[in-house]
Amino acid sequence: MQTDFLIIGSGISGLNFALNAAKKGKVLIITKKKLIDSNTNYAQGGIAAVLDKTDNYKKHIKDTLEAGSYHNNKKAVEFMVKNSTAAIYRLVDLGVEFAKENGKLKLTKEGGHQKKRIAYVGDYTGKEIERILVKRIKEHPNIKIFEDTFALKLIVKGKNCYGSQVIRNNKIDNIFAHQTILATGGIGALFEHTTNPTIATGDGIAMGITAKCKLKDIEFIQFHPTALDKNIKPKFLVSETVRGEGAKIITEDGKKLMKNKHRLRDLAPRDIVAREIYKAQQSEQVYLDIRHKKTAFLKKRFPKIYQKLKSYKIDMAKDLIPVTPAAHYICGGIVTDLFGRTRLKNLYAFGEVTCTGVHGANRLASNSLLEALVFSNQIIKKLKLKNELKIPAIKKEKLISTNSQKTKEATKLKQEIKKIMWKYAGIIRNRKTIKKEGLPQIKNIIKELEKIFGTNQEIAESRNMAIVGKSILKAAYKRKTSIGCHFLQ
Repeated sequence: MQTDFLIIGSGISGLNFALNAAKKGKVLIITKKKLIDSNTNYAQGGIAAVLDKTDNYKKHIKDTLEAGSYHNNKKAVEFMVKNSTAAIYRLVDLGVEFAKENGKLKLTKEGGHQKKRIAYVGDYTGKEIERILVKRIKEHPNIKIFEDTFALKLIVKGKNCYGSQVIRNNKIDNIFAHQTILATGGIGALFEHTTNPTIATGDGIAMGITAKCKLKDIEFIQFHPTALDKNIKPKFLVSETVRGEGAKIITEDGKKLMKNKHRLRDLAPRDIVAREIYKAQQSEQVYLDIRHKKTAFLKKRFPKIYQKLKSYKIDMAKDLIPVTPAAHYICGGIVTDLFGRTRLKNLYAFGEVTCTGVHGANRLASNSLLEALVFSNQIIKKLKLKNELKIPAIKKEKLISTNSQKTKEATKLKQEIKKIMWKYAGIIRNRKTIKKEGLPQIKNIIKELEKIFGTNQEIAESRNMAIVGKSILKAAYKRKTSIGCHFLQ
């Protein structure tokens, strides 16, 4: 099977790139579940951009650098922010109906931002963007979609990428492409507690590691401070915009947790808020309190969150909301330049799978959808298709039954990986225990997985999780000082 552009992943970056690439050639999108199954679909808050006269690029750049502990690539931050306004209006042109007031975009505020600059659609911004992009994708004659198609590994020879080996229709196929694009999203499912869907198993980063792509900053895992503290998987996210609209973080005795902890108090950067909640939880429950707002306002502003909390017998207007931190976003990944190019020729990447350098040591709220959009808009300018596509020989692994004992073993190892990562690469870390306990444990799991001959999606995901987990722990061990999301005790 051959195509001009092979896009692995169906979040905002993959879909947006597909619409751009379709102007130049045939596009094939593969996604391991359904087209709408992505982290984008879970994004409640919105997209940050300079959209108001009282705001400017300089302020947005400053907030991004400050949140990232100045570990960011300043050139990449400037590039993203200066293209932010155009990126939002591209979505408007595609049909995304952001909230408006008197004909202008209505903006909200989130942690770390000194200005209101978040464009949003209720509390389901990602879902609405995904819906519109999927609609436009399906309308385009140059774009083909393969759902339920799992990318096993990149087809690499020398320093060139030629496509990907996939599992589809219960068999292993090779898909060859002039350009291969990794847009596989994040790694949240490596952790016991996460806001990410179960599909976020780090497949793209694992494929990049195996293909010897360069990695950077993967120790910087952002833990969202306010996931609903109920025994559910994944954890339900209570968006930062709830605090943006005035919610306070309080302890059981009613004390305001973030008072005297940071100048922005409840809207301090996520790493700081997550740590304070984590520390307080050692002795008491922590809550979000937005009871001062009226039911009518909350229902209109947060329709999805309001209904979800109701299903747990929590009325936002009358009750406190129990919250806890959960793994949410990886700030590093496969190193790319400003045009999404990786170390391998004809392999591009964008979105959460990458390290463009914009997030530094901690992502500023609502910069993730922006990054995915801006970089996937720019990359097309550098793409040139050749007439001929070389096809290298590649061996296929044996596909084994998903009901086999080997598969059950891999599933069990997945659960062990989640516990190891939460314990050793969680909110507060210790270099000694990472070296003496965390790394040896994950290496043993890799050895166990190597004994399994053959593959299927469950086994491949387990291997990917172990490969990425090991890389994160190694990077966390090497980082000797606390910075941003990486906090050492």
